Amino acid sequence: MRTLTDLDLPRDKTRRNQGDAPLARETVDPQGGAGSSRAHESAVKHVTGRAAYIDDIPSPADTLHVALGLSPVAHGRLTRLDLDAVRAAPGVVDVITLTDVPGHTDIGPVFPGDPLFADDEISYVGQCLFAVAAKSHRAARLAAQAAVVEIDEQPACLDPVDAAERGDFVRPTHTHERGDWQQALTDAPHVLEGEQFVGGQEHFYLEGQACLVQPTEDEGVMVYTSNQHPSETQKLVAEVLGIPFHAVTMEMRRMGGGFGGKETQASPWACIAALLARRTGRATRIRLPRAEDSRATGKRHPFHNRYRLGFDDHGVLAGGEITVIGDCGYSPDLSDAIVDRAMFHADNAYSLGAARVTGQRARTHKASNTAFRGFGGPQGMMIIERAMDDIARHLGEDPLTIRQRNLYREKDPDGTPRDVTHYGQRVEQLSLLQDIVSQLEASSDYWARRREITAFNAQSPIIKKGLALTPVKFGISFTVQHLNQAGALLLVYTDGSVMINHGGTEMGQGLHTKVCQVVARELGLDLERVRISATRTDKVPNTSPTAASSGADLNGQAARDAASKLRERLFDFAAAHFDREAGGLDREAMRLEDGHLVAGIGEAETRIPWGELVQAAYMARVSLSEKGFYATPLIHYDRATGRGRPFYYYAHGAAVAEVEVDTLSGEYRLSRADILHDVGDSLNPAIDIGQIEGAFIQGMGWLTSEELKWNDAGQLVSDGPATYKIPAFGDLPPTFNVDLLQGHPNSQASIYRSKAVGEPPFMLGISVWSALRDALASLADYRVSPALDTPATPERVLMAAEALRRAEPSPAARPDHAPA
Repeated sequence: MRTLTDLDLPRDKTRRNQGDAPLARETVDPQGGAGSSRAHESAVKHVTGRAAYIDDIPSPADTLHVALGLSPVAHGRLTRLDLDAVRAAPGVVDVITLTDVPGHTDIGPVFPGDPLFADDEISYVGQCLFAVAAKSHRAARLAAQAAVVEIDEQPACLDPVDAAERGDFVRPTHTHERGDWQQALTDAPHVLEGEQFVGGQEHFYLEGQACLVQPTEDEGVMVYTSNQHPSETQKLVAEVLGIPFHAVTMEMRRMGGGFGGKETQASPWACIAALLARRTGRATRIRLPRAEDSRATGKRHPFHNRYRLGFDDHGVLAGGEITVIGDCGYSPDLSDAIVDRAMFHADNAYSLGAARVTGQRARTHKASNTAFRGFGGPQGMMIIERAMDDIARHLGEDPLTIRQRNLYREKDPDGTPRDVTHYGQRVEQLSLLQDIVSQLEASSDYWARRREITAFNAQSPIIKKGLALTPVKFGISFTVQHLNQAGALLLVYTDGSVMINHGGTEMGQGLHTKVCQVVARELGLDLERVRISATRTDKVPNTSPTAASSGADLNGQAARDAASKLRERLFDFAAAHFDREAGGLDREAMRLEDGHLVAGIGEAETRIPWGELVQAAYMARVSLSEKGFYATPLIHYDRATGRGRPFYYYAHGAAVAEVEVDTLSGEYRLSRADILHDVGDSLNPAIDIGQIEGAFIQGMGWLTSEELKWNDAGQLVSDGPATYKIPAFGDLPPTFNVDLLQGHPNSQASIYRSKAVGEPPFMLGISVWSALRDALASLADYRVSPALDTPATPERVLMAAEALRRAEPSPAARPDHAPA
């Protein structure tokens, strides 16, 4: 039966949001190589339900199901754990605690501090105490409830500022310092200071934490896992079991979302399932219910930020200090690097001048907070964006004017350099930031809309509109140098079909699609002839996590390396082989295009079909497989001095957001968004635009509706969709314009001069928060910069509006209205 699509409907019936974003079906190159818009390689499988996720993998007949015993207390000492009733429960096959682990018991990904099971000290509600394996999921869950758990409960610390004041840190404090920031504050004509709370965020992946482990005949395990870092999980499983790494194989075809929540925190469940599988000799499956997943896993780090900045009469920063305090939860996890990233991005797109940036990593009795899209960068950017708004209100200027004056630039009129960050990296492509902001300023009609909004607000006592344009400068690379590497394995079969495997993982972002496009482009083939296989640790070893927006940069380059080496081998073969049969081929003029080996030009051109070339190479015993490798050049960072070049390049973007706020209820809506984003020469414009749209909405959700709430006992109460509000389709702005910046290829030799697109557009959502502050500022005639912590829920917006009304004197009481 023929299905009805929007292609069958008149344009006014398609219900598309207004805007100029292209559809995925609008292709550029029918071949589908890198640089063209092609649909996601699993798109049809996604919409038809054929895409298999971990819980879709058929279980062997004797598979065991695992339930976890989690701590109901945030802090204390475990005094009794009686599991006799659990072991005796119907269907139970095995129960394990920390004493049953044959190998390593601490699975901290970088630093120790993450026991597989709690043994003595309890550090957060949801900490794993034991695991039970039973013949059914229901039997395992019922059995887990029979445990007798006694804990000597102690006061829990849930306030990172309090922890920082007491010096309770998961890792040492780190500082970046450039120039005499104290003198800059002393000499500045104006000094402002402020502080803000930036809330965390639940990953809320559609597919929760899940894995299936099967024991193998060589005393190892085969692990199917929803996981952003298979190689690290392979290592941890092997260490927990006390077996070599080669005895553990990880396979991951796709995730139903990750966003950083499966970079380190997918490992504990694989370790537990593997341990039970080896003990019982049976396949073992774990899938966490949503509430347990939320309680047992970490979030985006909440931050408490402070600034004290000096600036001149034009709002140009002279220098100052910024402090960021990350709420790390109970253990280090990735917090060292995450707070580092917040420090690196405390400048966002602006030259701070002489500045000191300090990052503190506070310990609290919560699940250990972890990676999340942006990896601390968004939290760091928030404080300087608050400062830009505050300076503008202080001077009576438009915030966009102040932002433009402070963008990175070559130097000030007095010759002061303004192109080096507070950690010593020079900012390249300086005109790019200016171009993006000025182009978006024009295309969004910023100033005309500003005048209209100001006039509207003057006549509207209740509904207030706000407008804001905020830029983004985001560094691309892992800040840990050794992670900036990737491998790939390319296989060509005798029918001419091609299989590529690489170390990156697919979580819906289109990485596999882009890598296939790279191979298709290098080999001159239609995209349909290239397929990708599941990420496996026995094909490409020692891989880095799919994180830090580096997936396409690293794995695309590794795949290109493999394809180009194989291509050159085929060229060498063709020059020798077809020399006898075709009268000679010019090796130097060979190329692969449109499914042919082409040699020569014009009348002397010879075209050999790809399939024929491959067959001939096989018959001549030429290898048709190749491995590729890539390591990012140039990057370095000296942590001792806080100086270096931690990023290969910067990706940029800017967004304009317009909001309408009901100041009597605090409710608001985003009415329009305009985005211009820099992806260099895009690998796939349709996928990149989809990433930008999704990142913007996710960033908006983080800053507006997604509120994490713990009660006084340290229990997470926002543990499901009934109590935690992620953005939905209705939260999209009616007008949503997204453009890719044209004519600015990457200045660095990235894959086809493209730029990463996973994380940078997330920070574009800051424009929505800034627009809300702009709307509220109109209550005080734009002379006051309102405090607005995040998430800026309607309750917080209403409280900010009420605070402004209480602080604002009536017109008759103002000095400028005093009688003559």
